Amino acid sequence: MLNRSLVIGLLTVLFFASASAQQTSEVTLTFNEQFFDALLDALFQNGGPPEIPLSKNKTSNVAIQTAAFRGPCTESIKLLRENQSIRTAVRFRDGKIYMPIAFSGGYNPPLVGCVDFSGYAESNIDLEYDRQNKRLIGTVRVLNVSLNGTGGMGSSLLTKMVQSAIDKRMNPIEIIRADKLSFAIPIQNSTIKMEATGIHAEVANNTLLVHIDYTFPK
Repeated sequence: MLNRSLVIGLLTVLFFASASAQQTSEVTLTFNEQFFDALLDALFQNGGPPEIPLSKNKTSNVAIQTAAFRGPCTESIKLLRENQSIRTAVRFRDGKIYMPIAFSGGYNPPLVGCVDFSGYAESNIDLEYDRQNKRLIGTVRVLNVSLNGTGGMGSSLLTKMVQSAIDKRMNPIEIIRADKLSFAIPIQNSTIKMEATGIHAEVANNTLLVHIDYTFPK
């Protein structure tokens, strides 16, 4: 009867020998929604809420005087883990990646003074492989912005500013680099090199499947 470790070793050698003969192979990584929830928790806990400036200080003299009377006004958007409306999350539905993004902020329209607002952005994340830099990247595409606290004041302008701020702050999102996935496996006084040459992803069964193409250079 063959020793168990010997059987495992033989199967490993046969697997890599077959893959080497074909010159290419594929490895699939699976990520669920719980993984991204934990990742977002870590990001917000370690770095704090990211704050994005809305615009440079280009206000009229009246607006400046009003802001000075009421106190300083920081025109920015702060991305939040959650607010009263929504919780920032990554969700897989119908073959797409949805990402509601909670936020709050302040805006200083002319003749009015500082206006606080909050809300959330309904977004999709589009994935593509950046061949030049050999990396899988995501692009956040804002579909709609829901605002609270503005009383209808400047809501259309704020929506555009929110979309622009999120786009500038978050895109592109680097997910995986191919050079970080290449490695070598020592087998019987030799080494088999596995070089990642391509990455593509798909959403299936409420999970993100990342397929990595490997070659076996000599």
